[in-house]
Amino acid sequence: VQLQAFGGGLVQAGGSLRLSCAASGRTFSRYTINWFRQAPGKEREFVAAISWSGGRTDYADSMQGRFTISRDNAKNTAYLQMNSLKPEDTAVYYCAADLLYRQVITTQNMQYWGKGTLVTVSS
Repeated sequence: VQLQAFGGGLVQAGGSLRLSCAASGRTFSRYTINWFRQAPGKEREFVAAISWSGGRTDYADSMQGRFTISRDNAKNTAYLQMNSLKPEDTAVYYCAADLLYRQVITTQNMQYWGKGTLVTVSS
């Protein structure tokens, strides 16, 4: 499956953005979709995950309550709604696909990655 993240941009602190992860291929619904992000000079970190059915989601602690992950398998697209954005949320955001829904989600587990989209939050 090929993935492409888009929807990033410049937003003021406290604002919102919705990122999309569009997939090609007919197997999108088989995959767990994960969002990661990488800030300048930092390692790529887990943001959120959603199971193939959408019935299970997980978030990194710092995003809990502010970010919402969702998916529409009919459109081969996953979303990341980001609210109450903070300057420290500034990063390149990536979506990635994994056939499994793992207890511990790491970059090494992902089978497919999309190109990232830059989110910049100004103070």
